[in-house]
Amino acid sequence: MTNELVLDGIKAKQQKTWGSGDYGAVAAIIHPMSEALVQSADLSAGTKVLDVAAGTGNASLAAARCLCDVTASDYVPELLDRAQERADAEHLPITCEVADAENLPYADGQFDAVLSVVGVMFAPNHEAAAAELTRVCRPGGTIALANWTPDGFIGHVFKTIGRHVPPPAGVTPPPLWGDEAHIRELFGDRVTDLKITPRDFVFRFPEAKDFTEMFKNKYGPTLKAFEALGENGQALYDDLTELADKFNVATDGTCKIPSRYVEVVAYRA
Repeated sequence: MTNELVLDGIKAKQQKTWGSGDYGAVAAIIHPMSEALVQSADLSAGTKVLDVAAGTGNASLAAARCLCDVTASDYVPELLDRAQERADAEHLPITCEVADAENLPYADGQFDAVLSVVGVMFAPNHEAAAAELTRVCRPGGTIALANWTPDGFIGHVFKTIGRHVPPPAGVTPPPLWGDEAHIRELFGDRVTDLKITPRDFVFRFPEAKDFTEMFKNKYGPTLKAFEALGENGQALYDDLTELADKFNVATDGTCKIPSRYVEVVAYRA
């Protein structure tokens, strides 16, 4: 019970974190990851899809473009409001529902496909989240995820933040959802034909410091880290800018940062 109370407290803080800043601005940049995942999942028109930890709806909109019947779920209502606005603007029908990835309010096997793009990986209890992803998917249905890796750029961003503002004790690092051994352990024999494909998403900015500025002001976890550091935040700013410079592969004076993630596609046993 004590552990459950601790996790509940962590999730309450996470809700405030993801509701801060302007995650929609960051999500808009990485939207191509969702389009690629939906194509890899090979969803058919009419497929009943659940997008878990949907945020502002990237995967939901990608699935809706395939004429799927889409439910977007997230535990941050403000993010779902943005998802609904985007869907309305594009005349794409989706249903938005507030839900916790570790305790989804859906029946066993209710969906033909369950998706999550850099979303469910932030649930503090990885095992509970993986169990819910599989529970609500029908036997033979598709589970498709896109997760940042521990050794990729975003994985290093979280390590850098953690050196300045340590994460809560006992929480498994989110980028472990990008580690093949961890993924296979999480799903075990609940899935079949598990395929894990490494990919890179390339962030593009005029300069390295423009990455830091965006994440400092708009990306909830980074924004909250800077708030916690207050006047001592310059060191984190410098470290993040140096990290962006280190990963920069541009040769034209701009900043292009390949960010490793994995596409996970499996089928419910």
